[in-house]
Amino acid sequence: MMTGKRFFDLTMSLLGLVVISPFLVLLALLVRIKQGPPAFFCQQRPGLRGKPFQMLKFRTMTNERDAKGNLLPDEQRLTAFGDFLRRTSLDELPGLINVLKGDMSLVGLRPLLMEYLPLYSPEQARRHEVRPGITGWAQVNYHNALSLQTSCR
Repeated sequence: MMTGKRFFDLTMSLLGLVVISPFLVLLALLVRIKQGPPAFFCQQRPGLRGKPFQMLKFRTMTNERDAKGNLLPDEQRLTAFGDFLRRTSLDELPGLINVLKGDMSLVGLRPLLMEYLPLYSPEQARRHEVRPGITGWAQVNYHNALSLQTSCR
């Protein structure tokens, strides 16, 4: 049975995708041109009940490696266009597909990395009782300025 929140998420994400699809195609093309393929970045994140899902975003970094084949540090791989996408949160727009699939909600706690799961206290782990969101209170108020410690208190 579909809840009111899920119905709202489904309706708004579908409507949003239809309305902004030309813009999404343009952004995907710009990412491919400026950074090379692929245009999207997928990463496993914990979802509802901690179940892993593949979170979709626009790619903001290159895959440049050092002489030994190791990825360069993030700061060296982040492109100017990628930085723009992050600052404007445009890199998050493909997350609407995750909302359609039921992996995420429009509003909720952001899904952190899988590697953080063992670090949660029982109270902090309650975040997995709901679907993670594309945006939430912390993103609106602090936009990427929170650390794991402050976001998990």
